[in-house]
Amino acid sequence: MAISARSVAHIRLTVTDIARSRQFYESVFGWPVAVEIPEGADDATRERLGFLFGGVLYDSGDFLLGLRPVARDRFDEDRTGLDHLCLRVGSRSELNDAAALLDDLGATREPVKEIGHGYILEFRDPDGIALELIAPK
Repeated sequence: MAISARSVAHIRLTVTDIARSRQFYESVFGWPVAVEIPEGADDATRERLGFLFGGVLYDSGDFLLGLRPVARDRFDEDRTGLDHLCLRVGSRSELNDAAALLDDLGATREPVKEIGHGYILEFRDPDGIALELIAPK
């Protein structure tokens, strides 16, 4: 019997610098914070939210994306684990807008490319994690 998973609940990325990564992800995606340890939290709250490791979870509306600040090295898609994270947008126009935003932020990116079934925009976060946006034709 196969597991009948129907969607992604959350994705968590391990990063080296939580402040830098938060600035990047909040500037690029603008998702609201779903969970983080409140400033001045008591010990019980810190223990209850210990699974965050001092990071944050954002609510995209369809899934949660978390940042976990414990990485000691840089991302490498050629190692076992994550190759890249691809998120869907509605149109090529949205990809063009995203490319302009990434340029304004000084992010490393590729040009928007046509692929068989759509268009993609490949870019990297501050830790070099490979990200991609895809839009249908």
